[in-house]
Amino acid sequence: MAWTREQMAARAAKELRDGYYVNLGIGIPTLVSNFIPKGMRVQLQSENGMLGMGPFPFEGEEDADLINAGKQTITELPTTSYFSSADSFGMIRGGHIDLSILGAMQVAKNGDLANWMIPGKMVKGMGGAMDLVAGVKRVVVVMEHVAKGKDGSEEPKLLHACTLPLTGTGVVDMVITDLGVFTIDKKGGAGMTLIELAESITLEEIKARTQADFKVALDGKQSDVA
Repeated sequence: MAWTREQMAARAAKELRDGYYVNLGIGIPTLVSNFIPKGMRVQLQSENGMLGMGPFPFEGEEDADLINAGKQTITELPTTSYFSSADSFGMIRGGHIDLSILGAMQVAKNGDLANWMIPGKMVKGMGGAMDLVAGVKRVVVVMEHVAKGKDGSEEPKLLHACTLPLTGTGVVDMVITDLGVFTIDKKGGAGMTLIELAESITLEEIKARTQADFKVALDGKQSDVA
């Protein structure tokens, strides 16, 4: 069975480390705030000028003035601080964010990322993703494994090379999909490696729905490129 959005977010939360400063992208990544391990100190940073976000509020407890960069209502913590968007991007561009967890439309086997526009469709703006992938120490992508058309067709999102406009080249370190987890050796040239499968998902299912070549390293055993 493929992972749900919540299970994908919970898996992404395992990449957090105590003391990290973390930026969460729009979509599934925002759910990661609900799965921070108890006792772990993580500061969530938002491009609109907030450091120290708590989990999403319960229904009826929302504050319309307290939002993240994706305009979702959030909660604050005793350690929360507020500042201008310019200061927020100064933190990002200055390399002060340890980890960014982003959504994506496409990821290539060398770590290229496309997540900001589809040609011909209305674009609200590129947001902060280009700054994040350039200035953050580590990038984790969380996304559905394939794009599904209205007619039920499926298009792979893990590709030999991205076909959509790029957000960044060679920037992705890990991809978490509803089917499994891949690491990307973006500097060493080893490419993409499957390290974990979602429960009940087989390697054959992954291969059938992935365009990119990848190695397999499950249960400590590594095999050739799939």
